[in-house]
Amino acid sequence: MPFPWREVMAFGLGRLCWPPDVFWAASPREIFAAIEAHWPPQAVEAPSRSTLGTLMQAHPDLVSCDHDDWKGRIDG
Repeated sequence: MPFPWREVMAFGLGRLCWPPDVFWAASPREIFAAIEAHWPPQAVEAPSRSTLGTLMQAHPDLVSCDHDDWKGRIDG
């Protein structure tokens, strides 16, 4: 697999707003550390069904649909 230069450059030059001279002077370890610092923390395990239900009740989606676009979904 080739090195993902496009994605790494987009992150360094775009997301981090590093000027080109800073980006090209950074070592691969420094670039990886910068990318890693922006990754969201990974959960150790998925929340239980009851925890998820509680969270969904506390933070409901505010999107409403007047039509049923969810045909074929698992719950009906």
